[in-house]
Amino acid sequence: MDRLRQRADFVAVANGVRATSPAFVLQGRARNDGDPIRVGFTVTKKNGTATERNRIRRRLRALVQRLDVIPMRPHHDYVLVGRRDALTRDFAAMLDDLRAAFRRLDRQPAKSGGSQNNIRAAATGIE
Repeated sequence: MDRLRQRADFVAVANGVRATSPAFVLQGRARNDGDPIRVGFTVTKKNGTATERNRIRRRLRALVQRLDVIPMRPHHDYVLVGRRDALTRDFAAMLDDLRAAFRRLDRQPAKSGGSQNNIRAAATGIE
């Protein structure tokens, strides 16, 4: 399992399907290549100070590390967007929420997003 690091990848996943939970939003997108599963983590500034955002991000990373790879689909990208409730929510409950979110993603039809050029343009700010 690899990490998402480039903004264009995060933007592409944001155009995919999503499942919400009290502590996070799980976004997913299928890819047409042979690369392994990639996971990204993000927490917006409205969720608190840098220390709190880092704690949320660490808890989300720990969730994915403890989760077996079975609910994740091969050749997919996933992004976990942290919410403020991730600071106080019970870790076991968050793990159950993550499993349920993966099941909900599987049931949703894939969104027909824009072309790759539109996604790249949105990510880079070029029109």
